[in-house]
Amino acid sequence: MKFTKTKIGRNDLCPCGSGKKYKKCCLRKPRVSNSQDLKTSYYKRYKIRLKESGDIAGIRKTGRLVLDTLDMVEEKLQSGMQTEEINTLVHDYTLRHGAKPAPLHYRGYPKSVCVSVNEVICHGIPGKRILRDGDIVNVDITSILDGYLADANKTFFIGTPGEEAERIVRVCKESLKRGLEMVRPGNTIGDIGWAIQTYAEGEKCSVVREFVEIGSGVGFEFHEAPQVPHYGKKRDGVVLVPGMVFTVEPMLNLGSKDIKVLGDQWTAVTKDGSLSAQFEQTILVTEEGYESLTPYPL
Repeated sequence: MKFTKTKIGRNDLCPCGSGKKYKKCCLRKPRVSNSQDLKTSYYKRYKIRLKESGDIAGIRKTGRLVLDTLDMVEEKLQSGMQTEEINTLVHDYTLRHGAKPAPLHYRGYPKSVCVSVNEVICHGIPGKRILRDGDIVNVDITSILDGYLADANKTFFIGTPGEEAERIVRVCKESLKRGLEMVRPGNTIGDIGWAIQTYAEGEKCSVVREFVEIGSGVGFEFHEAPQVPHYGKKRDGVVLVPGMVFTVEPMLNLGSKDIKVLGDQWTAVTKDGSLSAQFEQTILVTEEGYESLTPYPL
């Protein structure tokens, strides 16, 4: 899936982060020099590691495995299933395909996947919770294959969803789409958050703000620079340039944006008990716009 828009305008801020207009900065430099200058500049300024063609191919390959794993889980989801069963499915499938589940033991996380049901916003630890008809469940998968990481998640319906469940899932999916439409060289990370926040709040939903690692750079490590907030102001933050790879993964609540973290120190739930949904893709900034490295229809 690709989104194409015009290239950087002469009067846009230069993607190298100098603060100058493009026409007075990198537009005047040779193209080959630009690429190396950007890579050096972005790591020095922001610790952002721009990806080269070989890296991108590796992340794309991992992304295909992540999507295959999500598809496999979707086929098996059903009422009466324990969330622990989802963990077993993801863990075994990942290992069978020569990969590793990135969440397992990450900062002490005990499972291979995050499974978040209804009021659980994120980081739900699979266990004895049973899925019921009408539930919504987010399955968040990050895999490591040949040293490269890719990350994606979807929120699924169990059985027949109610009106509120349909609404929060619809709005969250559309908010991801609108955020991705802002990804192109010359735009900023703030443009992504602004698009998501403006749409979601216009639909009377709230944007979760507590988790700075959601979304983030990905590819070489789990949660690289930059951080990608899903709220913000236009033209704020790092200027997007080709080679950046990060996740966009808005978390929306049907009620208040306020959260609480349970005693396991991982599971985040809505403070008012309202439903929460999330969708995520791993995104590459290209010369013309973006490419999803974990593409699925929105």
